[in-house]
Amino acid sequence: MTTTRIKPTSTAGFKIMLLVAAAIWGLGTVVIKSTVDAFPPSWMVGVRFTVAGVLLGLITLRRTRGAFDTSHLRAGTMLGVFLFLSYWANSTGLTDTTASNSSFLTTLYVVIIPFLGWLITHKKPTAFNIVAALVCVAGVGCVSYAGASGFSLRFGDLITLLSAFFLSVHVLLTAKYAPGRDMTLLTVIQFLVAGILGFVVGGLTEPVPNFATLSADTWINLVYLGVFASCIALLLQNTAVAHVDPAPASLFLATESVFGVSFSIVLLGEVLTLPLFAGFALIFAGIVISEYLPLRAEKKAAERATEADDAERATGTASTERAADTTHPSADDGLAPMDVEAALGELEEL
Repeated sequence: MTTTRIKPTSTAGFKIMLLVAAAIWGLGTVVIKSTVDAFPPSWMVGVRFTVAGVLLGLITLRRTRGAFDTSHLRAGTMLGVFLFLSYWANSTGLTDTTASNSSFLTTLYVVIIPFLGWLITHKKPTAFNIVAALVCVAGVGCVSYAGASGFSLRFGDLITLLSAFFLSVHVLLTAKYAPGRDMTLLTVIQFLVAGILGFVVGGLTEPVPNFATLSADTWINLVYLGVFASCIALLLQNTAVAHVDPAPASLFLATESVFGVSFSIVLLGEVLTLPLFAGFALIFAGIVISEYLPLRAEKKAAERATEADDAERATGTASTERAADTTHPSADDGLAPMDVEAALGELEEL
């Protein structure tokens, strides 16, 4: 008899997809930084998300056309408003801060979410969330350390923190509106709404860029933001998270900030001082504490509960079998009295 060995499905390829998505977004911060001086922030958001919305809409039109209704339109519009605010603040912040600072300060939205959600859902933050917040505050303190002049956050750093706040609101609203709706259609709508808002705000508050005189590098950067940093990275993330456990998935996606700093140093020549390194390390640790450790602890608790249930069922089965043996004698036990009675009968006849 031969035994067929079933080979488990590997998730290595999907984990690589998450790392690629994180790298694309990390490079996106560098791309914005190198473009924002030549192309105003609001207009950049407008071009980026209009391109992304049109492209994603055309690709998924056949599948999402039947799902479109006023419910999707209202929810997608609300999400689009906060998507615009978060990316507008992030792009504006990059006019006055480094790409390295922006990469890590933006990821603070992960730590903000539990406390902002507490105000909305009244669900108290866990011990992990509180520890993560304290660690991140220490990290921001290191980032703001300016040597002999003390601690200070530039305008760009402050508005980047505002971007993290808007992004946390966007995540909470997504969790609220996603159930019962087509998420792909919501994504297309919010992309288009964010793009339209970018053009409107840009037209009211910023000079109109001269598209005819834009350099090839600027055009390449805009295409990268619209196609790669929006559509492709999102596709990679959504495909991979369906095959990777939440705990490692969150850890892989958290490397976006690490990629952002790495690309900033290599491509922009930014200098990573010791206080900045300490601050980035603390912020990354806070993200891991907030995202990875709770999911890992929850998984371990579930495994222990399953093992306890299995042990309890095994004990109950053994007890039932012992009780059955005592209550219902076996065939061998039942034959013994009959043999004794027969023997006594024969003795009486003698």
